[in-house]
Amino acid sequence: MTDEMAGAGLSVQTVATNEIEDAADRALIARYRSVRAQTLALAAPLGAEDQVVQSMADVSPTKWHLAHTTWFFETFILRDHAPGYRVFDAQFNYLFNSYYEAVGPRHARADRGLLTRPALDEVHAYRAHVDARMEALLADEAALRRMDGLAELVELGLNHEQQHQELLLMDIKHVLSCNPLRPAYAERAGKNADRAPPLRWLSFAGGTHEVGHAGRGFCFDNETPRHRCWLEDFRLASRPVTNAEYRAFIADGGYEEPRWWLADGWQTVRNERWRAPLYWYEQDGEWMEFTLHGGRALDPAAPVVHVSYYEADAYASWAGKRLPTEAEWETAATSGTGAAGPVPFRLHPPPAAGDADLEQMTGGVWEWTASPYTAYPGYRPAPGAVGEYNGKFMVNQMVLRGGCCVTPVGHVRSSYRNFFYPHQRWAFAGIRLAEDAA
Repeated sequence: MTDEMAGAGLSVQTVATNEIEDAADRALIARYRSVRAQTLALAAPLGAEDQVVQSMADVSPTKWHLAHTTWFFETFILRDHAPGYRVFDAQFNYLFNSYYEAVGPRHARADRGLLTRPALDEVHAYRAHVDARMEALLADEAALRRMDGLAELVELGLNHEQQHQELLLMDIKHVLSCNPLRPAYAERAGKNADRAPPLRWLSFAGGTHEVGHAGRGFCFDNETPRHRCWLEDFRLASRPVTNAEYRAFIADGGYEEPRWWLADGWQTVRNERWRAPLYWYEQDGEWMEFTLHGGRALDPAAPVVHVSYYEADAYASWAGKRLPTEAEWETAATSGTGAAGPVPFRLHPPPAAGDADLEQMTGGVWEWTASPYTAYPGYRPAPGAVGEYNGKFMVNQMVLRGGCCVTPVGHVRSSYRNFFYPHQRWAFAGIRLAEDAA
């Protein structure tokens, strides 16, 4: 495993007893406190200077993540559901809105690093202000029962914040990588695996399958509705592609041979002068890698990470295989053969699954699929501004599945759909190969 960091469709069961309702209310307050505290804990190793830097347009400063996740609760919950709520600062609606057109104009995404004001202390005060009012609202059992959908909206906000916890670590890694001193975000825990488990091919039957979120519990609206799809028989690699295997692709001239690449991918390779995954560099003739623990020798047994869709597809072509579709990935993950359950959020690798199963389906690297990010049959975005959360991005991006080593515990499920543009590399994204059974 990599050794770095190891709204919509919520279902709520109506229960008749006050005792169970009260327990659910207390659990929601506890979860709110836990998620909000985790964000501050992730930012704690960083100095104020670290938290204002924006190293590229896709990256947001840590300070902005702290404020934006707070803005979400203030804007979508407190303003509408907390009588007498006093907005902390009216200007923050412009500064910390991300992409919600229905909420109003906003500061340009690429210029978030210019926000030296408000200072970090004021952002912390903003979080404390909103947290105090949110906890008072969540403690008001009568209000929770009176305001239909409030618990669901809080749960959406918490899952939104967990997404930003992952983004915070993705972004600060890119920021720190731009420093010639290659500083570490955190001290390293654990050690490299002696070797990668052997790669095996596991077979899955085709036919009619159902994919999409099923049952109770939270999901984002893009995971719905559950629907049927047809699959041919296929096989999936037992584990992700390793650094050593990807290094063989490089040594064989993978970045110099256009026949492996999609046309747009080859053009990107030439324009960006790619010759290895993001964060790889050579030192004294050896491949090194920048990690959240700083620069270190490349671990040959770890999954390759920080590759674009173009690189994943090119590697698969070079290997004589292909990438799985998202329906194949989800079918395999829920078949009883895959290790698809959540793994703890940690600073070192979670244990690998047993040899008989698919390994590292969650908790290692997000895995590129061959599926474009589009709506499921029958999909309808949620009403109101929160309907902008997923649906309007369903074009020109590719789906990733499985979660990664910096995805918070409990945030991954087999139906979870992540999505990025095919050229993007700063996500913790890797490769699992597939092939047709025949």
